[in-house]
Amino acid sequence: MTLLAAPGLAPVAPPLTTGAEALLRAADDAYAAGDRAQAVLLYERAVHELPATATGIAATTLRRLGRVHYEESRLDCAIDVLQVALIAAEAAGDASCAAHVQNILAACHWQRGQLDEAEWLYRATRTSALGARDAALVAMIDQNLGIIESVRGNMTAALRHYQSSLAGYRALGRRAHLGRLLSNMGMLYTSLSRWDDADRAYDEARALCIEVGDAGARTMVEVNRIQLWIARGDIARATSACDAILGGAAATDLRVHGETLKLRGVAARESGDAALADDFLARALAAAREMEDPLLEAETLREIAEVACQLGRNREMLRALSQAHHIFAGLRARRDLADVGQRAHRLEQRFHDVVARWSGSIEAKDLYTQGHCERVSKYACALAERAGFHAITMFWFRVGALLHDVGKIVVPTAILNKPGPLTEEERRIMERHALAGAELLSDVEFPWDVLPIIRNHHERWDGRGYPDRLAGEDIPLAARILCIADVYDALTTDRPYRKGFTREKALAIMAADAGAFDPALFTEFRELLGTAMSDAA
Repeated sequence: MTLLAAPGLAPVAPPLTTGAEALLRAADDAYAAGDRAQAVLLYERAVHELPATATGIAATTLRRLGRVHYEESRLDCAIDVLQVALIAAEAAGDASCAAHVQNILAACHWQRGQLDEAEWLYRATRTSALGARDAALVAMIDQNLGIIESVRGNMTAALRHYQSSLAGYRALGRRAHLGRLLSNMGMLYTSLSRWDDADRAYDEARALCIEVGDAGARTMVEVNRIQLWIARGDIARATSACDAILGGAAATDLRVHGETLKLRGVAARESGDAALADDFLARALAAAREMEDPLLEAETLREIAEVACQLGRNREMLRALSQAHHIFAGLRARRDLADVGQRAHRLEQRFHDVVARWSGSIEAKDLYTQGHCERVSKYACALAERAGFHAITMFWFRVGALLHDVGKIVVPTAILNKPGPLTEEERRIMERHALAGAELLSDVEFPWDVLPIIRNHHERWDGRGYPDRLAGEDIPLAARILCIADVYDALTTDRPYRKGFTREKALAIMAADAGAFDPALFTEFRELLGTAMSDAA
């Protein structure tokens, strides 16, 4: 979604007595006409024309220049200019200008996904604006606070902020600001499935943008309205609108371009053309990253995951969902996190039968490992969480843990169930199970790479394991984790030739086997078991 922040403009141009006056007015005209490149040049020239004593006018001019950089997604430039503007405003004793500068700085934080910083700055600025009785700025900040709440999924709070902003703008007669606000309200109503309210908000927003000549905001109203058509199932209309925008001059605006590419991809997906959707969404993702727009990036990744699902590219789907989950978590976007979680769960369900079938086959054949896979999975998952595995990938790590001994299906039952020590030949046959398991599942496109767990869970840290003689960090992290859990469970469970060892004895045996395990992970595992024992007590 493209939520329109309200950086604002000074209500009245300051009086000038130098050549800067004409430059500033020309810059304002260029900005109003949508020629931002020319506006930047003219604002910069106006700053250089000002006398050193004109700090108040310099602050206003720099604020406008910073706003243009912000709207062009040149955030580093915007922040640099705005920080100078803030110094100039404070030097001039212009509290109102300083507050407006802080408002745009907060918008820069918001654009980068730094919502906590943006919210803090907005609220501090709102307090200053209330003290200065700057009702226009209060209305702007209410709009921007509504955006933050909307991103986070707090729809009731977002609507409350938007309504406060709407009342403020209407009371002040600030019709130039209403179009952007109403466009945001249209998106909010769309997310709440209040279609008629969304339609009315977009109709009024469009009319107001035309009335005040805000061409950029008018285009974004049209872009945002496409989401309503998609939500209502009017894919043909959404496709036509996207193509018109992408083929027009407005598409030179990166934000317009990126958002429209995303929506065009969604429309293509909904119409059944997954390959075309894949292309549009890849371009949208590139635009989002170029703009440093984390919200657009996360939303696009979520749609990429859905297309990958349709194309049967399960690994790509999980990767995209994981990346989206990480960004949404940083934004504290609760509704979006829940949606990503639901999509990941649907993917997990597809593999449930595969896991149940294979793990059941293992334990049905090997009488002495009944329950082993489940226990190993429990230990390994606990250690993986301590090692920092991402929440979405934990399901797939568990899949690998449950299937780690799947290759034992090709080992003769007599060897699997032999009550005494194995001969050298029998041991070589048994050791084949790691490679056999990886080969058995090589054609299954697991979204997360479970095969290294199956192939390499008998490697040793010192390189004396099998089948690949990997050593140290060349052994995949997931396999190193599973190795510890696998050995521990084997030591603590009964065998025909011995009783299972106690927890303390098993850990002592493992500690004495120098070179078997990743030292750092083994230390974590011992601490994990110590914590579990304390909790049990």
